[in-house]
Formats: sequence, C-alpha cells, structure tokens
Amino acid sequence: MGRIDTVEQPIDANAAVAAAEQALADISAVKKAVSEVIYGQENVVEQTLLAVLSGGHALLVGVPGLAKTKLVSTLGTVLGLSSNRIQFTPDLMPSDILGSEVMDQDETGRRSFRFVPGPVFTQLLMADEINRASPRTQSALLQAMQEYHVTVAGAPHDLPRPFHVLATQNPLEQEGTYPLPEAQLDRFLMQVDVPYPEMAAERQILLETTGAAESIAKPAITMERLAAIQMLIRQMPVPESVVDAILELVRSARPGHGNAKVDETVSWGPGPRAGQALMLCARARALYDGRLAPSIDDVRALAEPILQHRMALTFAARAEGIGIRDVIAGLVAPKAG
Repeated sequence: MGRIDTVEQPIDANAAVAAAEQALADISAVKKAVSEVIYGQENVVEQTLLAVLSGGHALLVGVPGLAKTKLVSTLGTVLGLSSNRIQFTPDLMPSDILGSEVMDQDETGRRSFRFVPGPVFTQLLMADEINRASPRTQSALLQAMQEYHVTVAGAPHDLPRPFHVLATQNPLEQEGTYPLPEAQLDRFLMQVDVPYPEMAAERQILLETTGAAESIAKPAITMERLAAIQMLIRQMPVPESVVDAILELVRSARPGHGNAKVDETVSWGPGPRAGQALMLCARARALYDGRLAPSIDDVRALAEPILQHRMALTFAARAEGIGIRDVIAGLVAPKAG
C-alpha cells in the first residue's frame, strides 16, 4: 500500500476548529504522558512527535546514554502503537528484519512454504544503532519505509498501518559502522539531534531513575486517534506565502540555483522530498502549538532537522570547518527580519 500523496478535500471551518481542538487536547495528553518518563529534551520530544504526527520516519542522532531508545519505546506505549525493536549489528541479515519462508510438512507428508513475519511487521519499529549493520541489511528497510510493504521470495506482504521507523545512531564510535546511503537518509522525514540534557533535567534524571520505583509510560491515545490526527494534518490549509517560503528555502539549498555561498560549500542539496517534508511538518507544528495554519516561522524552525541529512558539503567546506548547520542557518537568517 503506497503513501497517500494527495490532500483530502478541506473540511468546513466549524468542523475543522472542533477537530483541531480535539486533536490539540490529545496532543497535550501525549506530551504530558511522555514528560512523566522522559525528563527535559523538549525539542527532541517535539521533533520526534512531529515526525510521527506527519506520518513519517525519524533518525535520532546522539551520543550513547541520552535516552533515545527509551524515548522511542515510550512513544510506542503513549501513542497506542504496537512496537518492535531491532538491535542492528554487523552480522544482522535482511531476513532478520523482513522475515523468511520456512518449510512445513503436514501429516500426509505434503510439504509447503509458510511465511514467518519478521519484526518489521509492527506499527512502530525501533532500529537501534542502524549504522552498525551492513548496507545490504540497511537497504532491506528501504522498501518498507517508502512503500509500506516488503517482498520476500517474490511475494509482497503489506505492513500494518500506521507504520513508522524511528532509528537511532551514535555519531561517535565510528569503528565498525556503515554510513547510511543518501537514498536511505532521504526516507527519513527529519533528523533529530539529541543533545546532552540541561542541568535541571539531569538533576531530575538522577533523582527519579535511581530510586526503588521508576516511572512507567502509560497510553494516552489510541492508534485510531493517531491516524485521525495524521489525516487532519494533511487537511490543514497552507498559506501561499508558506508554500513560497518552502520552495525558496529548498531550492536555495541546491548548488547552481543562484546562491554563491551554497555553490561554494554544498556538493549536493535537497530534492523535492524535502519540500514535501516541510509542508507536512509545518502543518503538524502549527497544530502542536494550537494553530490552524502553519506560518513561515514554522518553516524556519524546521529547516535544520529536515534539510541537514539531505545535503552534503564539499571537501573544501569541510576542510575549512564549515558545518551543514552553518549553511542552513545562513539560508534561514536573511528571511528572519
């Protein structure tokens, strides 16, 4: 089953306001449930939730021990989704993710093949340390992430809906890692950078997680409500000025499109999927903040997590110590006045 590419017909204004108010109440319940288990990291929680509310996948990048795995498992419980976790290792095979066919023999001696689904057949898949596995195994997720079905032994098998992949990778410990190819990075709606917690949050972590009792995530909404919110987000109107801002930002991030600084520093830029991601996530961010339509500020706020993994710097730019975030900040800053 393919991704829904078209936006449904807009619903009438009164119904839209009522639906948005209900969705906002549900989102508030989700945020509260997550905050009882994950301390601090509001930006990380927000961006990860936006990716799921937009119907997409997210790549969480941070050093070990920052509760990336805990965040994903918490979201699965809070959002009412079935979830599985795969620990990616160098010896992991594609069949370990997708499943395989096994031979059965009945009482008459007749043999037949039976498909045994792998852990990918879930609604929220956690791909832990995804860059530890070989490129062949990484690519096994490609079809699932884009087309929402997998093919095993020539037979297609549909995945549950909704289906989300939240993958983690560590920027350090590069021994034994295989960088994700550009095609697979592009499948992730956004890259969420997970920083060290602030002092107050880290104090709370120390106090709350080392006692006899530890907080446990509780469901806040059902899978059906999540699907309804995802559809509502796709129905939200986007002002023409926001569409223009998205196009301008994405196109200006590509070499050869009139930006001298980008021509010097960027070897390849974001494709049309980046614009699609900005359209969806800007709507989701507006609803997350209790607004009925996205603004240009939403586009600016989402530029870094949506563009940074869809661009690559030239060798000269890397040699000068220029970072991809610096380039994106330069693209957003002139429009901030």
